[in-house]
Amino acid sequence: MAAYMRSVMCLVSAERSVFLPRGCGVIVESRRFVRGLRRKPVRVLFPENDSEKVVKPTPQSQPAAGPNVRREREVTATRQPEESDLIKAKRVKDAPVTVTKDHVDGLRFERASPGDKRLSRLVSVARSRTFREHQGKILLEGRRLICDALDAGANPQMVFFSTVDRLRELPLDKLKRATLVKVKFEDIKIWSDLVAPQGVIAIFSRPDPSRMNFTNRGHSVPLSLICDNIRDPGNLGTMLRCAAAAGCRDVLLTKGCVDAWEPKVLRAAMGAHFRLPIHHSSGWDDIKNHFPNPVTVHVADSSCREATESNKPSKAGDFGWVSTRRHNNVRYEEHDSDSDSDSEFESLSLPSVETKLYHQRWARSPTALVIGGETHGLSLEAVELAEKTSGHRLFIPVVPSVDSLNSAMAASILLFEGRKQLLKLTQTSGRKWKSEAEQQLS
Repeated sequence: MAAYMRSVMCLVSAERSVFLPRGCGVIVESRRFVRGLRRKPVRVLFPENDSEKVVKPTPQSQPAAGPNVRREREVTATRQPEESDLIKAKRVKDAPVTVTKDHVDGLRFERASPGDKRLSRLVSVARSRTFREHQGKILLEGRRLICDALDAGANPQMVFFSTVDRLRELPLDKLKRATLVKVKFEDIKIWSDLVAPQGVIAIFSRPDPSRMNFTNRGHSVPLSLICDNIRDPGNLGTMLRCAAAAGCRDVLLTKGCVDAWEPKVLRAAMGAHFRLPIHHSSGWDDIKNHFPNPVTVHVADSSCREATESNKPSKAGDFGWVSTRRHNNVRYEEHDSDSDSDSEFESLSLPSVETKLYHQRWARSPTALVIGGETHGLSLEAVELAEKTSGHRLFIPVVPSVDSLNSAMAASILLFEGRKQLLKLTQTSGRKWKSEAEQQLS
């Protein structure tokens, strides 16, 4: 049809001068209606069940000119909003949704605006140890860690989440006093330390061990762990995790240790911070006053085959994990000759502590175990405390080709060995008490 119309218009334009005289005022202009003929009517989609049905116009209603097409499009445009409103109303009626605007299960949350910098400000500042100590705030990331903190009674201040489903994974009844902020997942991914972020970050008040509800108190044994100058975050987190698994009564950190609330320590501990009391930045005078009088302090040391084979009394310099100087205000210097070090050992009055293998019987009463760092070893104060409390130097023998074990690995072996010995002691003491009671009754 289009080709036919083009041929007719060309013929009329060519023969116009033939049929019309020069003085005639009639002007013939060619109009193209091809565009109007090619138009199709707008499709109307009905909700859900009738969504696949398309209303096809009858051949009589097909427009033949441009004005009719415009009029029909205006009519469909006026009807379209009414149909979309019906679709939305039906969807809301059929699918019950508990989340309303800025609410989820009765809790109100905020939506972060594009220029909101609360997440970036709090995360960047909470990573600083100075801020955590002065402001009393800590940063927790991940559903499991946040749930452990809430179950232990920690106080949440602000929670950032990416979706409502992530927020629902947390105990909402314990987040009534916290400020809930919904942010984009891209923002959480930028400020997260994890490779695969879970989409939830929380700011808590720094927990007070005396106000926490620890779940491991019913399974604990009279065994304490003292971390002496542990500076590696992964080692400290692993040691805290082992202490919680072994049922230790508490953990004490000396002033040379890394901060227990550092993000790397929190990830390595896997929630151990909320399962047993952790006392930070404790001096040796405070440690002495912290324990009851009958406590026995033992120190962990690396293997020394010469001292064990000769059966000679040991001293602080016989093992690799003991420092011959105090850690307070110490300046470490390098010496070229061995004579200087020998004279230094002779001038110092070092404590003498008996050595024992880790599997021998050393846990007979309330016990505290000191684990030193791998860089500077045990402090002199720790060995002096072990001497005063009649403690022992514990070591784990290894094959000749290995220097020593990792401090966290050694701590796990000694803690579980101490737990086993203490449990046997309680069982035997219970049997003796029962036998004595039966004898008195008989």
